[in-house]
Amino acid sequence: MTVDKQQILDALKTVIDSESGQDILSLGYVTGLVIKNGHIGFSLELPDAEKASRSEPLRARAEQVVKAIPGVLSSTVVLTAERPQGSTPAAARPALPPQMPGKQGPKPAPPLEGIKDVKAIIAIASGKGGVGKSTTAVNLALALARRGLNVGLLDADIYGPSVPRLVGAQGKPDVAGKIIEPIIAHGIKTMSIGYLVDQEKAMVWRGPMVGSAVTQLLGDVHWGDLDILVVDMPPGTGDAQLTLSQKVPLAGAVIVSTPQDIALIDARKGLAMFRQVDVPIFGIIENMSYFLCPSCGDRADIFGTGGARETAAALGADFLGEIPLHMDIRETSDQGTPVVSVSPDGPQARAYLDIAEKIAARLSAK
Repeated sequence: MTVDKQQILDALKTVIDSESGQDILSLGYVTGLVIKNGHIGFSLELPDAEKASRSEPLRARAEQVVKAIPGVLSSTVVLTAERPQGSTPAAARPALPPQMPGKQGPKPAPPLEGIKDVKAIIAIASGKGGVGKSTTAVNLALALARRGLNVGLLDADIYGPSVPRLVGAQGKPDVAGKIIEPIIAHGIKTMSIGYLVDQEKAMVWRGPMVGSAVTQLLGDVHWGDLDILVVDMPPGTGDAQLTLSQKVPLAGAVIVSTPQDIALIDARKGLAMFRQVDVPIFGIIENMSYFLCPSCGDRADIFGTGGARETAAALGADFLGEIPLHMDIRETSDQGTPVVSVSPDGPQARAYLDIAEKIAARLSAK
């Protein structure tokens, strides 16, 4: 069955923007419509990034009504936002010069409302995915809380939020106007885009919307009086990292890597990015560092040995410690009961607690 353009336009006229009361076609939001062999794709181009960041339900509805048309095999709708009038396209902007040693970067923007009472913000980052960064961030946040600190945990990974699963929290946060109340899990305040959207849905968002979402999770959440806000960053060196470094005065960053060379190459890039924007590096953690046989106690360096320690030394950064590859860490994370919370006196939790002590010392020194 052939699908024609008019069928699609008629379907999209039924999708109403709740804020304006008009359909998305009349508003001119629909752009770039492509029809190919039953596969439909188009963009919803919203007036600005803030509007786009809260329009995921609108995107999902548009995708749904098109998918329901007989003959449509797939429907892909991408949210985007118009470039503000008078701004310079990214391609036309001059490249930023590398930061010189001792040279201070631009002053940070005024504090966002939600974090005005947060004493210190630290980023847990990695150059690539799959190195256990989120598991590390969650357990470090809990380890810092066990030291008597008032701790919050922000999941800044918009495309792949994992904190709700790792802390075993479900349900939607309370919202009063623009203020979002964090969800308490294991005694700490947590927030993630995963609490606000269907976890089974893909976040089809472009860069500016990611930055806007991170800003909202920082500024619109009622974090209250915190000693430390731990931010679980997405992997890489993209929009979320730049937004965070520009919007808030980061006290420092922690880089997580596994021992093998391919992971360490990306870890170096992550470290270099934070240094370029004048964020202090607290150090490097080697995750999945080794495996201890539960039967014989022999140590196996599955991914190599000493790579993160050597990288830290070569780059002039502190080596914060090793975290083993262990079933208890994996099982407790999958169950939403992090190992530091359920087995704080065990050897796996001790690895996180020792690293948390070093981070707390760095914060005290600052």
